[in-house]
Amino acid sequence: MHEQNDLARYGYRQELSRLLRFRDLIAYGLVYMVPIAPMAIFGSVYAGSGGMVALAYTIGVVALVFTAFSYAQMVRAFPMSGSVYNYSGRGISPPVGFLAGWVILLDYILVPGLLYLVASVAMHATAPAVPVWLWLLGFVAVNTLVNSVGIRMTAVVTRVMLVGELIVLAAFIAVAGWAIASGKGHFSWAAFYNSDTFTWSVVAGAVSIAVLSFLGFDGISMLAEEAKGGSRQIGRAMAAVLVLAGVLFIAQTWLAAMLVPNPSALLTEGDPNGTAFYDAAQVAGGSWLATLCAVATAVAWGLPNSMVAQVATSRLLYAMARDRQLPAFLSRVSIRRNVPINATLLTGTVSLALGLYMATRSDGITLLSSLINFGAMVAFLVLHVSVVVHHLVRRRSGNLWAHLVMPAVGFAILAYVVVNANIAAQRLGLAWLTLGVIVLAGLYLTGRRPTLSGLAPVQPQQCDVERV
Repeated sequence: MHEQNDLARYGYRQELSRLLRFRDLIAYGLVYMVPIAPMAIFGSVYAGSGGMVALAYTIGVVALVFTAFSYAQMVRAFPMSGSVYNYSGRGISPPVGFLAGWVILLDYILVPGLLYLVASVAMHATAPAVPVWLWLLGFVAVNTLVNSVGIRMTAVVTRVMLVGELIVLAAFIAVAGWAIASGKGHFSWAAFYNSDTFTWSVVAGAVSIAVLSFLGFDGISMLAEEAKGGSRQIGRAMAAVLVLAGVLFIAQTWLAAMLVPNPSALLTEGDPNGTAFYDAAQVAGGSWLATLCAVATAVAWGLPNSMVAQVATSRLLYAMARDRQLPAFLSRVSIRRNVPINATLLTGTVSLALGLYMATRSDGITLLSSLINFGAMVAFLVLHVSVVVHHLVRRRSGNLWAHLVMPAVGFAILAYVVVNANIAAQRLGLAWLTLGVIVLAGLYLTGRRPTLSGLAPVQPQQCDVERV
């Protein structure tokens, strides 16, 4: 009842089912982040960091620990779906919330499309007889069906998939560790620091790529209205998932870096085929380990990872539509399943269309990755500002450590990474933000200026959310 009262305080009814326990949130976050995610982008991060791939992931963990702390502060203040959209809208102002939601839409809407595309391309390489478009269609259909059934079904499926990913990762770590001890690789700390290639701008650029592996811990905040225990459980789960995944990312990339068959070529030529990690796995254990890692990565990105990404995206669309900042049909909730059904179906449709289009471009995966990272990091910057404005300025908090120092450090680290991000991503990201400003101006001109219920205590809404 306490969580329902929290929603009522902000003018909303409890419509989604509170079925998720702490372990479900941990599984959801780990699946979203994918414990074996670095396998797919290892070569890009290695080349971009001058070989210091483990350092890039270490800095990524440190940077996002501050972000996770800011999320925990804001989810306790505003325990509802919508993530940065709600936190900045209520912590700063509704127009800022709209623009933050618009920016993070760049991340959330594109993520499922990227995951489906990467998985489909990888599976097509493994089974050339099946075209990319058919793999895309299959992945989207399965995930949309599971997510339409209900959040409990999603939780069960993702737990099963997570166990499989962890088994594959354990196999790689064990075999790679034994191979290095046996002399197949070269033990070195160069993946953490190499004086010949180290510059802060190089490492920051690599972190902007590596951040792709960490996206997902923030998606847990989208489940604030479906978690038992409310906001406190959400904050704990986000921090735990980030640290657990970070340790796994650093361990596997460090081992792979010591097994790269031709480090100099990887540094100069990059990894256009995305096989650098699997080449390292082949050195460690032979073709069986390379194939196992490749197929596991494809399945992980195409099913459990994109499944939970679709959940997060649909909850953001639902939250914005519930506040009449997106079309009302996206706020409709299935009575039988207690899920935002229209938002779920739209997410699947857009992901399929986006994946099919990007599959025709040679730079499709790279372009999507850069845009997603830019959108996420800009949204995180707004999150840190929201903590300071809401707690320190408005509420006159005396906790300077939690409400000034931590968000300020997190903001500074991410701002440096954004400045050193891909130029194309910066331009396209700013173009998307400009479009959001135009849409916001249109809302004002048509008399639909962004407003959020519950900025002052009100009775639960009776008409803004439709049920089907």
